[in-house]
Amino acid sequence: MTDDQQTIQLPTVVIVGRPNVGKSTLFNRIIGEQVAIVENRPGVTRDRKEVEAEWLGRPFLLVDTGGWLPGGTDLDAKVSRQVEAAVKSADLVLFLVDGAVGVTEDDESIAIWLRRIKSPVLLVANKADNDRREGERWEFLALGLGDPIPVSALHGRRAGDLLDEVIARIADVSAAGIADAEEAEQDWVPPEIAPPRVAVVGRPNVGKSTLFNRLVGEDRSVVHDMPGTTRDAIDTLVETEDGPIVFVDTAGMRRRSKIDDAAEYYSFVRALRAIDDADIALFVIDATEGVTGQDQRLAERVDAAGCPIVLMLNKWELIDDADRRLDVIADVKRKLGFIGDAPILKISALTGMGVHKLRPVLQDAIEQYHRRVPTRDVNKVIAAAQQKQPAPGGTRVLYAMQGATDPPTFTLFVNRELPHTYLRYLERSIREAFDFGSTPIKLRVRRRTE
Repeated sequence: MTDDQQTIQLPTVVIVGRPNVGKSTLFNRIIGEQVAIVENRPGVTRDRKEVEAEWLGRPFLLVDTGGWLPGGTDLDAKVSRQVEAAVKSADLVLFLVDGAVGVTEDDESIAIWLRRIKSPVLLVANKADNDRREGERWEFLALGLGDPIPVSALHGRRAGDLLDEVIARIADVSAAGIADAEEAEQDWVPPEIAPPRVAVVGRPNVGKSTLFNRLVGEDRSVVHDMPGTTRDAIDTLVETEDGPIVFVDTAGMRRRSKIDDAAEYYSFVRALRAIDDADIALFVIDATEGVTGQDQRLAERVDAAGCPIVLMLNKWELIDDADRRLDVIADVKRKLGFIGDAPILKISALTGMGVHKLRPVLQDAIEQYHRRVPTRDVNKVIAAAQQKQPAPGGTRVLYAMQGATDPPTFTLFVNRELPHTYLRYLERSIREAFDFGSTPIKLRVRRRTE
């Protein structure tokens, strides 16, 4: 059974609370690694993040959310809607409060909301770092959500007791889910390859999350007209007419020298990791600004990851002048020519204009990325290329084969070292012969042992 199929059956545990009570710290403590970005100030977590967790052999889906803060700014309202959407599908809600601060008005507002929902709620008093703090937890009884469970997410104190209670609360849901999963597994046939991962990348505030939400079909990432809204890479599996695709929304990336914020630095690191794991990158550029130096540096990093790139010129509807549009296209081809013959789509993520053209382009890129060429055909192309233009100094490719896909990787067995320029010639010959388009190709050279 695939991870995605299994996740559907797992009970869902959602962590909620006002900003800066330690939700992401508890999330990381339960997962056992630094998955969510943590910093000692409110508002770091904005999108909800879902990861499979396990305790005593019982798996469940753990969801980290942003701080629920109604009545705040427009961004606060959007984050709060993300929290509310997560709670609707929860089998258990962990309401986290700050044991060092005590009951606040925001805690009371959240408690009123949680008492109205159908999902069971477990009240958790965080920052109970010692016996005195544990004793102070009883003031949270005033919230009307039962006995608070003390825990120190930072130090791990009583984390096991909390997880024991979580497992006890979701036992019935988990058992039903496992039974359904076992029944489904009998008829399930594993796919040959995993769903392709499509990362939406670009510098801050170019419309990545807006495009991501349009592709996914729901408000899965928080969208706001302030740079740096997305902090984590958000994965969403989407069933399309062409099969399942995992879309990944990433945080906007700036130069490291410009990053002076710890949370932004970790967002940058996770965005790079998402690019390295991606099969295709949708590179979003603000058409009204054209290609900036920051775009060029980011494109170099994406190109180095070895996945196909589709250039998305967003906000195209804001450019009315025909000559200006021609200048933008020429500027893209001139400044980003090093990434090869990448498709260029003119779109509006906000209105949906041109987004429908992505589907065939995406399918071509996916097919090219996974394409495998028979060894016989590879050697025919190499032989024809050498006959048309022999390598200098008597250097010859004796045999060639494709050793891997994702990206297509070819191994050349040679009698002596090949010049770099000749390798580029052979790469171009392979690309044209097998219609690899803009998909990166790797060539590995091995010298024949005497």
